[in-house]
Amino acid sequence: MSARSSRPKANRPEGSRWLPYLFVAPIALYLALFQGYPLLHEFGLSFTDTSLLSPRDHVFVGLENYRDLLGSGDFAHVLLITAIYTVACVVIAIGLGLCIALLLDAPFLGRGVARAVVTIPWAAPPVAVALIFAWIYNAQYGVFNHALRGLGLPFGDEHWLDHPSLALPAILMTTIWQITPFASVVILAALQGVSSELREAAVIDGADRLSVFRAVVWPTIRPSVALLALFLTIWSIRRFDLIWLMTQGGPIGATNTLVIELYREGFVYRNLGSAAAIGMVGVAIAFLITLVYFRATRRNEAEGAR
Repeated sequence: MSARSSRPKANRPEGSRWLPYLFVAPIALYLALFQGYPLLHEFGLSFTDTSLLSPRDHVFVGLENYRDLLGSGDFAHVLLITAIYTVACVVIAIGLGLCIALLLDAPFLGRGVARAVVTIPWAAPPVAVALIFAWIYNAQYGVFNHALRGLGLPFGDEHWLDHPSLALPAILMTTIWQITPFASVVILAALQGVSSELREAAVIDGADRLSVFRAVVWPTIRPSVALLALFLTIWSIRRFDLIWLMTQGGPIGATNTLVIELYREGFVYRNLGSAAAIGMVGVAIAFLITLVYFRATRRNEAEGAR
């Protein structure tokens, strides 16, 4: 009897080869029906001149919608505002979230309560957040201006959401207040995976806190922070409700991001073809960002394996 025939056969249930595909099939079907098909329809719509008043009447115009967008100074301004908003949200939210997570990771009395309280801004509905902060930024009775006047700062009489130079910082402060708790919770979860033995060994070797963080903590939490940055980037590009409820992209386009411009083009100006082109530009940007993330992740994994 050969060695191959003498080996015991693996006890594998019948059909186990296709079992993973069976589990994935409902999700794949859902994505294909409710995201894939609308995306393909939007892609085709972006090459047409279609009005919201008669959405079944399509006039094929080729790349005209894309040429109009890419050659427009207003659309370049929209992309700039979107980039500023996205980068500021991601960088500041992750920076503050990291600081909060490090504080919540340390042992202190009432740590469990503090961890629960931190999540409240993230759980708050965007509509409620927009209404509350619109009141806070009000020039006449807003507490924000009152606090600035009390501190003696050279602000205090402006209606922030109506000022072309202050509207975007106001939106950023509101957004960062809401998304920072999510960043802190994700980073805190990553900190739980840091080996306490390695930390103690580094301290015994004479390393200070900054050196321990750089040599032990950061390499462990870096993949989670990178994935968090990807999610926050995509969410910031597509954020609509908070900005629309507070400023509707104004004043004078100061907070007019890509999604706000898409909504205005499609449902205010009723130009579905141009709105679809704006949406496809957003999809392309999100795809490129995701591609850069996965390439960087593979490169870091290859360097770590050496």
